[in-house]
Amino acid sequence: VEFTVGSEPIKNFRMIERHYFKDTLLKSFDFDFGFCIPNSTNTCEHIYHFPKLTKILIADMINNPFETRSDSFFFVDGVLIMHNKAEYSYNGSLDN
Repeated sequence: VEFTVGSEPIKNFRMIERHYFKDTLLKSFDFDFGFCIPNSTNTCEHIYHFPKLTKILIADMINNPFETRSDSFFFVDGVLIMHNKAEYSYNGSLDN
């Protein structure tokens, strides 16, 4: 993750990321970045384990483009400042 901080310090920066297939939660991650100094560019690498997916589930994800989704929630001092949604296609298609 790389992000740039503006002219104000950021206290208690946190990101929660959730990955879904259809309506099933596959994995949830919670990252605390803590205090971020003003006018800085920050990089942080998180190595995490994703649950092993069955061959049937992988095939289902490939055959159902854009049914795999993620939600990323960004908080500063406990206040939600941004919510980003993404959809994924694993079959190379750009169409739903």
